[in-house]
Amino acid sequence: MTQVSASQVSSLKDTVGRYGIWSFGLRSEDPEGLTERAEAAAELEELGFHALWLGASPGVRHAAALVEATSRLGVATGIQSIWQYEATETASAVAELEESHPGRFLLGLGVSHAGMADRYRRPYASMVEYLDALDAAGHPAERRVLAALGPKMLRLSRDRAAGSHPYLVTPEHTAQARAALGETPLLAPELKVVLDTDPDRARTTARGSLAMYLALPNYTNNFLRIGFTEDDIRDGGSDRLVDAVFAWGSEDRIRERVDAFHTAGADHVALQVIEDQPRDGALPRDGWRRLAELLKP
Repeated sequence: MTQVSASQVSSLKDTVGRYGIWSFGLRSEDPEGLTERAEAAAELEELGFHALWLGASPGVRHAAALVEATSRLGVATGIQSIWQYEATETASAVAELEESHPGRFLLGLGVSHAGMADRYRRPYASMVEYLDALDAAGHPAERRVLAALGPKMLRLSRDRAAGSHPYLVTPEHTAQARAALGETPLLAPELKVVLDTDPDRARTTARGSLAMYLALPNYTNNFLRIGFTEDDIRDGGSDRLVDAVFAWGSEDRIRERVDAFHTAGADHVALQVIEDQPRDGALPRDGWRRLAELLKP
C-alpha cells in the first residue's frame, strides 16, 4: 500500500483548482446530445472552471469523451459506484486515458446505497477490498478520491486515496472532515446552488432536488451525526436543513455560502446548479455562466 505524498496531492489541487462544476447531465449517453456536451465542457473550461464532476455513477468512458473535448479541464467521476464497475477493468480504463491525456482524470469512488445497489453489503470492508484490487492492478492512489461522510471512510480517504469528495454536506461537516483528513489530503465537497432570490421559490426548487436523498439512510444518518434532528428531515426537509445544504439568494449570499466551505477547510467546491422543473436532458449552461461571473475575484 503506497501512501500519497504531499507533492502529489499539491499537484492534484492545482489541477482541480478552487471551483468546479458537478453535473448529472454531462454524464449522459444520449448520442443526440454528444456535440452539446462536448461544447458545454469546452465552455466550462473557457469560463475558468478547473474541474468537472460527473454524477449518476459514471464510468471512465463517460469522462473520456469530455477529456478529449477539452485541453486542460480536469474530469472526475463523482461518484463511480464500486458495485457497478469492476476494479481491474476500471484500472485498465484509467491507465489508457492517462496515457493519452496525462493528469486530466480523477477517479471518484463510492459505496452507493443499499436501495440503489443489488450487491450492497459491508460497505466499508467492500471499499477496502476494491482499493486492494485497484492497487494490485497498478492504479495510483494519488489519482483517486472517496465519497466519504463518516469518520471511518474519511480516514480511509486519508490513508488510501488523495482525499475525499463528500456529497450533500455543510460547512460544519467540511470542518469535521478536514480535522479527520488532516491538512494535506484534498477535500472537495459538493454544493447545490439555486440561482433564485425568492425564498419560497428557491426552497421549493431545493426540496424538489433534496427529496430523493432524504430516502437514503447514508445521508440522513450523516445529517443526524452533524447536528440536525429528525424534525429537520421530515416533510421534505426543514428550512434550516435546506439553507444549510443549498446556496440560494443574491449573488453575494451565494458567494458567501461557497466561501464558507473554503473557510471550513475545503480545497475545492464542486457546484451543482439546481433548476426548477428542468427540461429533460437540458444542461444549465446559463446558470454555469452566472456562477462563473459571481465567483470572479
